[in-house]
Amino acid sequence: MEFDVLLPALVFSLTTVTVLLYQRFKGRFTSIFGEKKITVRDAVLMVAFMGLMVTAVVFIPKLAVQIIFVAAYSYVMFSFTYVLLKRWYAAAILPTVFILSYILYWKLWVFNIFVAVFAVMIPLYIGALFSWKTTWVFAAVLTVMDVIQVFGTGFMGESAVKMIELKLPVALLIPTFPAGRMIGLGLGDIFLAGLLAVQTALKENRKAGILTAAAIGSALFIFEVALFNVAYFRFFPATVVVIVGWLAGIGITRATTRLHP
Repeated sequence: MEFDVLLPALVFSLTTVTVLLYQRFKGRFTSIFGEKKITVRDAVLMVAFMGLMVTAVVFIPKLAVQIIFVAAYSYVMFSFTYVLLKRWYAAAILPTVFILSYILYWKLWVFNIFVAVFAVMIPLYIGALFSWKTTWVFAAVLTVMDVIQVFGTGFMGESAVKMIELKLPVALLIPTFPAGRMIGLGLGDIFLAGLLAVQTALKENRKAGILTAAAIGSALFIFEVALFNVAYFRFFPATVVVIVGWLAGIGITRATTRLHP
């Protein structure tokens, strides 16, 4: 039987780091937006825009895709580090390293490092905008969009292949261990795992957030076993796996709370 421990362990680690960092720097990120929260309508529109971008990438010329995404990544990195460091010249270092690496020295390990950076950075940056209710709505609608774009239109796979060919950091690409295959997990899937774990930690406690990270990693492990040994998919909406892990984590947390109030 083939299985993989590396990708589930990485997802668990990145998600746990996101929870711990959010609790450490929550005040700084909350101060950016104040009391402002994303509404249900905003959450639905956000997912609709993401779905539109997935479709647009398929048809937009490659150079335009590169410019748009490199600029967007650089802006997010600058804004994020500026919030933490409060110095524009210090905040400029990370996006500068990203751009120079992309142009001059872009290896797979560098690619994966920046995927990991974005996977932690994005839920930290916008996590304060979500309430528990909008988190549920966002996760549900995003999963529906993911399923449609993977199995319905096929645009999710096409756009992912195009962006990876352009060396844009949109997915972790790693060899599985001990199975020895290459596998990829989209940046959006890891972002969703981080957001759900952060919101669970806010709703319950830090332990529940870390338990959610472990449950998502476990769900990913089980999915990979099925993928390698039962039914192979070239592309699969991994948001489904993340949601299953999240729900399992919440269930375990609630059950544990009842047993040990």
